[in-house]
Amino acid sequence: MLDFLRRVLVCGRKDCLFYEADPTGKFRVHRERSARKYMDYTTHISVIIVNWNGLRFLKDCLTSVFRQDYPLLEVIFVDNGSTDGSLEFVKREFPRAIVVENKENLGFAAGNNRGIEVSKGEYVMTLNNDAALAPDTVRMLVTAAEISQARVGMWAPKILSIEDPGMIDSAGGLLIYPDCLAKGRGRLERDSGQYDRHEEVFIPSACAALYRREMLNEVGLFDEDFFAYCEDTDLGLRARLSGWATLSVPIAVVYHHYSGTGGRYTPLKAYLVERNRIWVAIKNLPLRYLAVSPLYTLWRYILQVYGLVRGRGAGSRFAGEFSSRKLFFILLRSYFDAFRKLPSMISKRRRVQRRRSVPVKEYEVWSGKFGVSASKLALKD
Repeated sequence: MLDFLRRVLVCGRKDCLFYEADPTGKFRVHRERSARKYMDYTTHISVIIVNWNGLRFLKDCLTSVFRQDYPLLEVIFVDNGSTDGSLEFVKREFPRAIVVENKENLGFAAGNNRGIEVSKGEYVMTLNNDAALAPDTVRMLVTAAEISQARVGMWAPKILSIEDPGMIDSAGGLLIYPDCLAKGRGRLERDSGQYDRHEEVFIPSACAALYRREMLNEVGLFDEDFFAYCEDTDLGLRARLSGWATLSVPIAVVYHHYSGTGGRYTPLKAYLVERNRIWVAIKNLPLRYLAVSPLYTLWRYILQVYGLVRGRGAGSRFAGEFSSRKLFFILLRSYFDAFRKLPSMISKRRRVQRRRSVPVKEYEVWSGKFGVSASKLALKD
């Protein structure tokens, strides 16, 4: 286990606060001194925002980014062929943004990759276009990153609902089920400080995440075959298997419209999530975990059917807007398309497993420490 940070130096414009972790990992303010002695802004960070017809979110999102109190910041706006005037709005209202224009919707994964490829920062932050940052979010993340150990390559902020800031969207990234479906840590819980610990977590949500460029150079970028959804689970797992770690940074706060761009319960989302989590499992799971993962999937399906009957969980919300029959055929299509690309995924699996530097038993530790139950996936939104 890595010996993670116990004291955090957070510099503001007028002063510096020393946050010291108590034995439980929670922070308390230790002392305050003049900022000038401690401020040393030398680390560049790139913020990547991928957009597809998200005009209604862009003013709040980009305003929050350009109002950050961290100076060495480049903002890269990647537009995936929007037709709602997004591109023209950004060029007119936010001329400092570096704009990458794609002629068509390449998806979240490829869109982020195009932004990362032109970025220059030592750290890369991915940010959903339907999210907004607190004024000091970037500074908090960079501060934590700069004093983390060298093999920490990912940092997860606290993500709260923008409609109800007292409700958690994800506090410290994602938890994972044995079939590789993931869920936000603490999702829909009231935020009472229960996750306000600077500690090791599993993997960040790319809705708002900070990545070390050195790590991305080593393990690769997002898998563009995924298009959207689960690409952050895949990247995070590849990094963990290669020996990189993730830290939660709860003093860095992000506000998010959950599924504001893609929609909460849509046929496309249901299809992509199920197809892509199969690919995550094929590429990343140790063989013995991959062999038993269908049993966990079967149990999840049983609970989801129960949820449909009782009106609980995301499946019942989808069936309420569409139909159970449509959901069934989406499921069949997701499996057909997932296994249609099986040769490609097996080839990718070989590359991932060749780079793996952690023993199989470490994955067992992760499953126990960072796992989520089938009931939480199937019976809660």
